[in-house]
Amino acid sequence: MQRTIRTFSIGNLPNFKEQLLRWGQQFDTAIWLDSNNYQQKYSNFNCGLAVEEFTAIKTDFSKAFAKLEEYQTITKDYIFGYISYDVKNDSEKLTSNNFDGLQFADLYFFQPQKIIFIKDNTLEFHYLQMVADEIEHDFNEICSLHIVGSLQNDKKLKNDIEIKARINKKQYYRKVTDILKHIQRGDIYEANFCQEFYIENTTINPVDVYQHLNEISEPPFASFLKIEHQYALCASPERYLKKEGTKIISQPIKGTAKRQITAVEDAKIAVDLSTDIKERAENVMIVDLVRNDLSKTAKKGSVKVEELCKVYAFKQVHQMISTVVSEIEKDTHPITILKDTFPMGSMTGAPKISAMKIIENIEETKRGLYSGAIGYFLPNGDFDFNVVIRSILYNEEKKYTSFSVGSAITIKSSGNKEFEECLLKAKAMKNALLNSKNK
Repeated sequence: MQRTIRTFSIGNLPNFKEQLLRWGQQFDTAIWLDSNNYQQKYSNFNCGLAVEEFTAIKTDFSKAFAKLEEYQTITKDYIFGYISYDVKNDSEKLTSNNFDGLQFADLYFFQPQKIIFIKDNTLEFHYLQMVADEIEHDFNEICSLHIVGSLQNDKKLKNDIEIKARINKKQYYRKVTDILKHIQRGDIYEANFCQEFYIENTTINPVDVYQHLNEISEPPFASFLKIEHQYALCASPERYLKKEGTKIISQPIKGTAKRQITAVEDAKIAVDLSTDIKERAENVMIVDLVRNDLSKTAKKGSVKVEELCKVYAFKQVHQMISTVVSEIEKDTHPITILKDTFPMGSMTGAPKISAMKIIENIEETKRGLYSGAIGYFLPNGDFDFNVVIRSILYNEEKKYTSFSVGSAITIKSSGNKEFEECLLKAKAMKNALLNSKNK
């Protein structure tokens, strides 16, 4: 599919990014991806906006990967979208029967009519030929968009938002105990157990909440997804999977510590995290799982751990991240790689299938898009996907807002510490919802 490409130079990058994001809200379908200028080894662009469907695929989990393979093969263009956690039911004999207040489709991708990338201080318009004559007009319209102050300067409106927990603290402890029994029996040795927080009968302002959430965290895999009345406001620090030619990159996160006020205390907590036996064990277990997943499509002997348990600092937390890579044959279909590794091990546990069965029975909420993946394919079949964590999901039609958090339960886990870790992860989402200018 031929696209017209035009480039422009831009000056005030932060201001332009907000103009671009808000300009995209006029379309029924929009995906915004932002690295927040995080210096990462594997990156294609600083940020990008894809809007307005030309073609699309929207389906439940049944034969979802086969349908996506056919769509991606035929389209051979940029496609943007998401794979929800429940697409696991396509590749394995699994179910998702828990409560779902959001009603997202299990899988959705679209071929945008208009794509705008920011690379350093250069703006690239990639428009289909049918809309190429709108580039100049759109560029001028974005530049002239008036932004009324920043979130930091705006007076916050008091909200009567009530955030409810799907399970209480006592129930959480009981469920952790149940998982520990499975571990003691040898059914699993790690499970990522998640819980939902939700708001009912309330309308939020998705762009303002997203911007507040992004300012709090400034993560490398932020995304804003709008599909008609459904939204994902994502401040993810984690990459699920990237294909770069014949190289596959996975970067699982396991291990979290709260940032400290003073530099000395902050440095100490980072060192403590890097040497914590339990946190390292969590990470190494998932690295082994990822190595196994990648080996299904890898050339023999090509699976390598580039970084093991390296601690990275984000605005609110330190995270322990490992980087696992592999090489594939040139004729390996990109969807095969996704199918063989999905869902990401950092959100399941190990062994993977046993862990998914157990957490389905113990959790109270269907995960849906949470702990799925948002990302894109390039025309040559390369792709990049994040892990949908640190995210707020919103169904405007149902006036239902949800965010979930989880932690890895291992034999050394304590219910109290795991609960505290969940509250730490939930803090940014609660802050964004309670302190943004909602409608």
